Amino acid sequence: MSTLKVGAIRGVSASSDALTVANDGTCTANITNNLSNKNLIINGAMQVAQRGTSSTGDTYGSVDRFYKFHTGIDATVTSAQVAVASGTTPYTLGFRKAFKVTNGDQTSGAGAADGIEVLTKLESQDIANSGWNYLSTSSYITLSFWVKSSVAQNFYGQLLTKDGTQYNYPYETGSLTADTWTKITKTIPGNSNLQFDDDANLGLVLKFLLFRGTDYTDNSVSLNTWAADSSGTRSKDNTPTWYTTNGATWEITGVQLEVGSVATDFEHRSFGQELALCQRYYYEHANGNNAQNNNRAAICSGGMYNSSNFFGVIQFPVKMRARPSLVKTTGTDYYRVYGANVSDGCNDVSSQNWSDQAFAVNLYDSLSLTQGSGGWAETNNASALIAFNSEL
Repeated sequence: MSTLKVGAIRGVSASSDALTVANDGTCTANITNNLSNKNLIINGAMQVAQRGTSSTGDTYGSVDRFYKFHTGIDATVTSAQVAVASGTTPYTLGFRKAFKVTNGDQTSGAGAADGIEVLTKLESQDIANSGWNYLSTSSYITLSFWVKSSVAQNFYGQLLTKDGTQYNYPYETGSLTADTWTKITKTIPGNSNLQFDDDANLGLVLKFLLFRGTDYTDNSVSLNTWAADSSGTRSKDNTPTWYTTNGATWEITGVQLEVGSVATDFEHRSFGQELALCQRYYYEHANGNNAQNNNRAAICSGGMYNSSNFFGVIQFPVKMRARPSLVKTTGTDYYRVYGANVSDGCNDVSSQNWSDQAFAVNLYDSLSLTQGSGGWAETNNASALIAFNSEL
């Protein structure tokens, strides 16, 4: 039996190797087909938006798992889930949604403390168990995404670790052509100083810097290398053009972070899969605005503990990351309890006992029904909302 010994295999007209063979007998392959369970980013195709399709807050507000941060702004900055236009390259690759940021009129200019960022946060255990040997400089993760800006300029981003001594990895997109989708790929090595604990706490933050003022940047920063994090050296100085342009827009989709040195085809997951992954962090249980009939979204069954307090149990569809907090809206007759052939409105809901798998709720405030009677609770107003938050 004979053995063919090679260091690499490359296509006839290719500019890079399809297969690289190491001296220890292992190999690295440039595989472009879809492998399952490789993308460490949740909702990278921007499909799920439980909280709504648009927000002006400094928070998670539209697309799940993607947070729009702003500080020092003079005018509203909006984040939204938007459609990817047909005929564009991302559309032909199966992307139908994007996360879009629309700038306001920042009349005081690019202040040193100003900033607009888009970020997503990953659990430490998801990195620790990913298969990436993050302590080795010869082991890699690869970040890829599609981005579009209405202003032609370069943007910066960073990966920021959160366990142990925090480390920062700054990168740049390179100059983007205005209103043109561009795919960005960054291959990131490990570093002996990185730490990721095997727990459900925050381990890694992936940031896209639309603008950061000079309080947080310095042109001495080295790109594409790990360094101990310092708030004043998050990236090189940012070009302020986008930030100082009223109505400037910035969009992103197809965000993928995978183990290995090659950016493979994006892992398209079904809406149901992506929703379940998102519900580990945020779960919208009852929304009067989404109810089929007269704002009546079912909350739970239960019973009257006394004449003015109704208790019921809500089971979560997936185990949440940690014990969640209750997200609610309140108002006159926002909720209604039914039982014993009668019903009554009430104004508020609170937590009683809860875990990462279920939540006991108490509906009360202006409620008056028979103690001991069984029944069920519903929303009674388009603005009524019950949700649960366990975000990093």
